[in-house]
Amino acid sequence: MARERTGGLVYSTEHGRMCPECGQPEAQCRCKAPAAPAGDGIIRVSRETKGRGGKAVTVVKGLQLTADELAKVGKQLRARCGSGGTVKDWTLEIQGEHVEIVIAELARLGFKAKRAGG
Repeated sequence: MARERTGGLVYSTEHGRMCPECGQPEAQCRCKAPAAPAGDGIIRVSRETKGRGGKAVTVVKGLQLTADELAKVGKQLRARCGSGGTVKDWTLEIQGEHVEIVIAELARLGFKAKRAGG
């Protein structure tokens, strides 16, 4: 059925593989992009060590952004903290104990953040 809408086009020499749902090149396809989970609008910043061999990680949850925007904010926070990190399941993880720095930086970027946990 999806091929009928796009005329059966699955590959283009100009654009490469095509999405069967929307007919756009796969690099520009947005129909399969996961949506951010709904939340209450408050960003929670906490420190976790569980399952990390005793190493502390600053965890940021509740950012309701697209995947690209989340990666951009994560990069800004990691640069501000001077450490590494990653994005996993719409959660930012920054290596080290940087809760206060992250909360201050998020406030500077216009987000409402609060400390979570002990």
